[in-house]
Order: sequence, then C-alpha cells, then structure tokens
Amino acid sequence: GLLEDFENAKIPVWEGETMSDERYLTFALGKGRLAKQTLKTLEKSGITCEEMKDPATRKLIFVNEEMKMRFFLAKGPDVPTYVEYGAADIGIVGEDTILEEARNIYEVLDLGFGKCRMCVCGPEKSRELLQHHELIRVASKYPRIAKDYFYNKKYQTVEIIKLNGSIELAPIVGLSEVIVDIVETGSTLRENGLQVLEEVCPLSARMVVNQVSMKMENERITALIQKLKEVLAEEEVQKKQEG
Repeated sequence: GLLEDFENAKIPVWEGETMSDERYLTFALGKGRLAKQTLKTLEKSGITCEEMKDPATRKLIFVNEEMKMRFFLAKGPDVPTYVEYGAADIGIVGEDTILEEARNIYEVLDLGFGKCRMCVCGPEKSRELLQHHELIRVASKYPRIAKDYFYNKKYQTVEIIKLNGSIELAPIVGLSEVIVDIVETGSTLRENGLQVLEEVCPLSARMVVNQVSMKMENERITALIQKLKEVLAEEEVQKKQEG
C-alpha cells in the first residue's frame, strides 16, 4: 500500500549532510532556454542564488545557506529523473520533457513562460495522409508524445522514427511523411517548405515535485507554490496594463 511505499521510500541524504532540523530543499533546473527565465521568476518570489549568475563559474551545485536551498542545472530530460528519485525535491522544466519522460512525479504549477506548441508538421501534400488513417512514418525527438497522439487520440497506426535533432530534415529527404516537433514561431518550418498540419498540445515551463518530498516538506513546498502563484498573477496584471 501507499503507506508502506512511503516507509520504504528513500529520503535522500546528500554527501556530508546530516538530517538537521531543516533539510535543504533541492531544485533541479533545466538548462537552456528556460534557465534564465526560471531564475528571474524564482528571484521575484524571493528565492535568490547569486552564485548561479556568474557565467564563468565551474560549480555544479549552488547553495543559498540562509534559505536552506540548493540548486543545480541539469539537461532538460534528466530533470524529471532527478525529481522522481528524490535527488531533487523540485524541478523546473518544459512540459514536453515531462510528457516524454513520463516519470512518477507531481506536476504542481504552470509557470507560464517558454510557451510554444507540440505540432504535427510536414509539407502540404502530407495533410491528407493524416485524414485517411494511412500508415505513414513520423519522425520525432519525442517518440512517446508522437505515439500517444497518433495511437490514442487519432487512432492512426504509424511508424515512429526517433531522431535527435534537425527534425525538419526528415520529410525533406524522404525519411518520413511528417514530423512531431516543438513549434515556437514556425519560421524554420516555413523556410523549409513545411507547415503546421495539426496541433498536439500547448507547452510551457512547469514545476514538478517529488512525491515523498510533497508529503515530508509539505508546508515549505506549498508556501513556495503559493508565493510563485502570486508572482505569476502580478505578472499577468502588469502585462494587461502594458498591453
């Protein structure tokens, strides 16, 4: 049962850390396009980590002693892994990664930045292949998301080909009829004679929490989520006033 799971679950004790009154809350932050905005949002909610701002730093782990918080940057797809295993209590990463990794973690908050969409894209001539349930090849960096969309939402049997980058190439060189990829502005697609054929789902940065931490550190984490919600609400109001 759940209780036993909990008693057997490992609460991670890091190297050189004793279980003092208050353990460190550890954050795993996705590197790349979301990292800067993540730090800005955390800062607005009163969570600062000066060391992280130093571009020349070679450190892997950053600590805010006063707040008893610890931060590290990780490759996006690894963030849900750190969180599931309790090496991080909290993670901030794109929804695309959360869906593709499908880990046992709680998704607690949409942070509203890093907005884009997961789409099925291809040349115009591929549009009808999506309407007649034809067996086609789909190339993607996100095979799980692609498979879920075609099999469970469209009920279309497809062959999924996993690629690691430059997904737009696939339909151009004839590897696949369509691709499933993240679209921000769509300019790269248009330059290559491709277009959005169907939208799979909207994406943005999310906050995820380890399931045990959510119980053990409920007060601190809930307070943090509440504070972030207030920051996001204030930002919305500002946007409206400026807009």
